[in-house]
Amino acid sequence: MDTNETRWDRRLKIKTTGRDDTGSDYYRFPYEPTPYSVLERLAESGLIGESNVLIDYGCGKGRVDFFIARRCNCQTIGIEYNEYIYRQAAGNKQTAVSSSKVSVICENAERFDVPTDADRFYFFNPFSVQILQKVLARILDSWYAVPREILLFFYYPSDEYIGYLMQRRELSYSGEINCRDLFDGENGRERILIYRI
Repeated sequence: MDTNETRWDRRLKIKTTGRDDTGSDYYRFPYEPTPYSVLERLAESGLIGESNVLIDYGCGKGRVDFFIARRCNCQTIGIEYNEYIYRQAAGNKQTAVSSSKVSVICENAERFDVPTDADRFYFFNPFSVQILQKVLARILDSWYAVPREILLFFYYPSDEYIGYLMQRRELSYSGEINCRDLFDGENGRERILIYRI
């Protein structure tokens, strides 16, 4: 196992390593944590600060939430539909150094009412485009209720996600965070796409 992965877990006092296929199906994909090296790039981008509220869809065991809350000093909300994996995130909240800034909620993403102060949204291919459409509709409802700058972050985006995002007139492409150099090979999906509402 990568020492950076275990080192950060120990530092944050959480356990988030390992893939988990529990409850995955055609619409909801397995839990696989975002590598800490990618999260370091996101935190260093300057796009998330202490005044922001980040929602992490398909948060799994909460790695993104605890790391970003710690590094960016912001509030985070993890949404996880799988009760088994959610319990692991809730367990991490009991021990994590940044737990006071993190909420974890067991809820289907497409039914989650987006708080009007949430302005940053993170996706690591947690579910199908069909569910993404419903989630984005809820994000837009929140934006229409309280217009504000909203940034959407898509790590390791699938072609299906990219095709859908490019068709949405409410979204504008705002750039990417290149992560290809963090891994062996030349995988074009190793990036975080950024969209703005």
